[in-house]
Amino acid sequence: MTGDHNMMWGYMWIFWIVVAIAVIYFSKALYDRSGSSAAESPLDILRKRYAKGEITKEAFEQMKRDLDAR
Repeated sequence: MTGDHNMMWGYMWIFWIVVAIAVIYFSKALYDRSGSSAAESPLDILRKRYAKGEITKEAFEQMKRDLDAR
């Protein structure tokens, strides 16, 4: 009976390790998808803000000139 009990605890450890790895993996995947992409340029971000109506055309043009001056 003791052997069966030890084996059960061994399986429990393996189960919880697999669960922890899955949680970390899916959390990271979810975070990577929700965050802004590192490949996104400042101009791309500016275009998205203009398309969403967050900034006016004048503000867009001024910020675009500022980015081009860099």
